[in-house]
Amino acid sequence: MTVLSILDFAKDWLFHLDDKLQYLVGEYKQLTYLILFAIVFVETGLVVMPLLPGDSLLFAAGSIAAMDGHPLNIFILIPLLIVAALLGDNTNYFIGSKIGVRVFDLKWKLLKREYLERTEAFYEKHGGYTLIMARFVPIVRTFAPFAAGLGTMKYGKFLGYCIAGAVLWVSSITTLGYLLGSIPWVHDHFETVVFGIIGLSLLPIVYNAIKAKFSK
Repeated sequence: MTVLSILDFAKDWLFHLDDKLQYLVGEYKQLTYLILFAIVFVETGLVVMPLLPGDSLLFAAGSIAAMDGHPLNIFILIPLLIVAALLGDNTNYFIGSKIGVRVFDLKWKLLKREYLERTEAFYEKHGGYTLIMARFVPIVRTFAPFAAGLGTMKYGKFLGYCIAGAVLWVSSITTLGYLLGSIPWVHDHFETVVFGIIGLSLLPIVYNAIKAKFSK
């Protein structure tokens, strides 16, 4: 599978996320839990896959759980995806601690050293709270555990921030989707809402980029 095909696949899911998830629920029923678990784990646990739509996926899953007749249960969904995020973070931490920057020798086009540098800049400014804040920032949330594993943070301290970030991220966005997903306007303009979520999550990156440019 080429990088272009991966990007096309990701774009197709992003533009039709609610339809895709409803198809999965209708086709695979309870197995949808495992599919969502795997997606969240891969985004947070594999440093080579930083572009999966984590925030919008949680929102969409929550909104579908609010619909009548769907087998997804919000009280199963939230704890399950918290565990997926925790396992992903810990996997990423140990990849960073054992392999380190050698992973960039893979020459994977989606794996850019600038992502790591951006995450390290977050650490310099916010310290351990980066692991909580990064949960709501695409790309940075994938590289934050990896950067922590490079040696900037002891595992015990990492684990505390990791748990807090996973619980806050999954529970807040999934619950928001559950509460708003049944509103007709949200359902009819789902793509707009998804892009709004993505836009809000990218604001910290845009803000820091503008600030860095003017500071020079």
